[in-house]
Amino acid sequence: MNMATKKSIFKAHLREWLSLQRDRKKRGEMAKEISRIAKVHLKSVSRSFKRVQMAIETGEEKRGRDAYYTPDVIAALYDVWDAANQPCGELLIPLMKDYVAGFKQLGRWKHTDEATRKLFEMSLTTLKRKIKRLRIKYGVQRGRSTTNPSALKHLIPIFKGPWDNLAPGNGQIDTVAHCGDSLFGDYVFTVSFVDSATYWGVRRAQWNKGQMATKNNLIEIKERLPFPWIMAHPDTGSEFINWIAKEWCEQNEIQLTRSEPGKKNDNMYVEERNGHVVRKYLGYQRLDADPEIVEIINEYYYFLDLYLNHFQSVRRTLSKERIGSKIKRRFEKQAETPYQRLMNHKNVSQEIKIKIQQEHQSLNPLLLKEKIDKLKKKIFNFQNKATKTAS
Repeated sequence: MNMATKKSIFKAHLREWLSLQRDRKKRGEMAKEISRIAKVHLKSVSRSFKRVQMAIETGEEKRGRDAYYTPDVIAALYDVWDAANQPCGELLIPLMKDYVAGFKQLGRWKHTDEATRKLFEMSLTTLKRKIKRLRIKYGVQRGRSTTNPSALKHLIPIFKGPWDNLAPGNGQIDTVAHCGDSLFGDYVFTVSFVDSATYWGVRRAQWNKGQMATKNNLIEIKERLPFPWIMAHPDTGSEFINWIAKEWCEQNEIQLTRSEPGKKNDNMYVEERNGHVVRKYLGYQRLDADPEIVEIINEYYYFLDLYLNHFQSVRRTLSKERIGSKIKRRFEKQAETPYQRLMNHKNVSQEIKIKIQQEHQSLNPLLLKEKIDKLKKKIFNFQNKATKTAS
């Protein structure tokens, strides 16, 4: 029996069904008869009559149960997701309450208490499904490598791990070239530090990758880390593997190690953040307008580091396994921000935790995001204006 025939049966008997509303016995007998004639389950008879009735009254037919996460809940989710810079569900769910609190603190949370309650009780699976519908897909670009091995590398020991149980302060460093499609000429580099234990990151821009410029940024990174710097672990690039960097590390009691040439996974933490942070937030455009742009980028990185370290969660990769042509990754179940990891780490002193907690309480993720967006616009306006002037 086709669907049109079934609908005609329920439509023909609708008046009789409604007239038996107070006679449960006769309505039950009628339901059994309709179930037999229309060949539907007994429990679906009342729903089918209701659907036909609603279609007649409204002119629309609605199937299935009412949506629980209504458009007002999705609107609330979008505001939080967008303010958190559009992360995946696993990274957003532990931050949800922080961002809502940030909205409320500024008087910008315009959603009802019911929508907020439903937002907080949304499961991870549902959250991922809703975010998938919100996500805008971007084309994937790839950067260019500027790593050139240094002859000094034989004096710097290779360190291949394990990284899992190291105390905060054992971190990886790398440079990212903002060269666009060409390695020719002068342009901006980003020096990036990522702590292996907490994912605490510090990023600094410089003009080209000269050894003195790199040393100055190492000094700045050391000053901005909330914990003592124990180990610096770059690849074999000459900006780090040189006498100037080696002597500075020795003077500051920082162990300088390096990864094995051609083994990017030796620097997995910083390589991962190069894509998830530097490329995501500054993109692949060539930044070569003028050395003055470095100062603007470093102001941008100052606020971006606060935003990422306090309000962007990270899921650690626990294992990678190659199965045929595919790689299967296993992640930790609960994502945490670098701030949360630092506060929960047993090797971080109480004095440092109190200082970072005070910093955290003074920050608002929405204000940081607004400041970041303004500075990013300023960077690219400066670049585009200087490029037009030069041409």
